[in-house]
Amino acid sequence: MEIEILGTGCAKCNTLEEATKQAVAKIGGFHTIKKVEDPVEIVNYGVMSTPALVVDKALKSSGKNLNVEEVVDILKSCL
Repeated sequence: MEIEILGTGCAKCNTLEEATKQAVAKIGGFHTIKKVEDPVEIVNYGVMSTPALVVDKALKSSGKNLNVEEVVDILKSCL
């Protein structure tokens, strides 16, 4: 599974990145996490509000600071 965190490096984006890392540790398996800070790439996903979570090129959340359990639920639904 390829997971992308879209954001410009703000505190909320960093919090989502950390929650995502913890969620990946909980579900196990091999998954890549990539931080995307380029505004053009972010807009290409149609995101107008960060942080955003993208799983396997599909936008799953935008503008919300998800907690670990919310990220776990999203990732499990993509398995």
